[in-house]
Amino acid sequence: MTAFVNHFAFEFKTGLRNPTQMLMNYLFPLAFYALMGLVMTQINPDFKETLLPAMIIFAVLVSTLLGMPGPLVEAREAGIFRSFKINGVPALSILAIPALTTIFHALIVSALIALTASSLFGGAAPVDWGSFVLVALVTAFACGGLGALIGVIATGSRSTVLWSQLIFLPSMLIGGLMLPVSLLPESIRPASALLPSTHAMQAFLGLAYRQETSIDPLASFLILAVNGILAFGLAIYLFNWDSRNDARRGHSLMALLVVVPYLAGIFFLK
Repeated sequence: MTAFVNHFAFEFKTGLRNPTQMLMNYLFPLAFYALMGLVMTQINPDFKETLLPAMIIFAVLVSTLLGMPGPLVEAREAGIFRSFKINGVPALSILAIPALTTIFHALIVSALIALTASSLFGGAAPVDWGSFVLVALVTAFACGGLGALIGVIATGSRSTVLWSQLIFLPSMLIGGLMLPVSLLPESIRPASALLPSTHAMQAFLGLAYRQETSIDPLASFLILAVNGILAFGLAIYLFNWDSRNDARRGHSLMALLVVVPYLAGIFFLK
């Protein structure tokens, strides 16, 4: 237990001292939040109604999808995981600690956004803060699982960026952050239901804000929870200690199973 705590503390401090991690965990999300609060709320006053959940989802996506997979791939390429194996460190700890520290950083930023959005930019506060916190936690859990899975299956820095952007960019465009899902063309809505951001926003709006949603908010909440469990399970199963070791318990294409909960989400579209 002491080793786990020390490893967690080391990874947490790395997220504050490493310039790239500091950028992804804090500077980029907070700068984008300030920009959206100053500009987007002036262009579209209705954005104030979703400013708080949208910016929290954005902060979680940046930290977990853009910030976390890269260091995992770099550590594997450098042979660090091989030395961990020699010293008896389990694969679960190698994946869980970076995921937990990244989620912790994302939740700190989320708390800053939640505490300042109303006073600084007139962002609407949730009706149910308890549900709001639960949705934020399950969103971070689901995205953390996806980030860990990308870090396991990516073969290098280029594929890491490719897999991360494959989720991040559509989330920004059709994931309900900038534009409500209800305003998307009918042909695009099924694709939006394949994104964690869509279900996170639907859960926030339905459970925390008590608004009408395009997807059953409770179903979205459960989809995120199941996806997080499945993503972490696949990441542990497909984990490889060394990039030069071809022995793997399953093919990397098994990672595509992570979309199964989101495919189910299409059937909850209204």
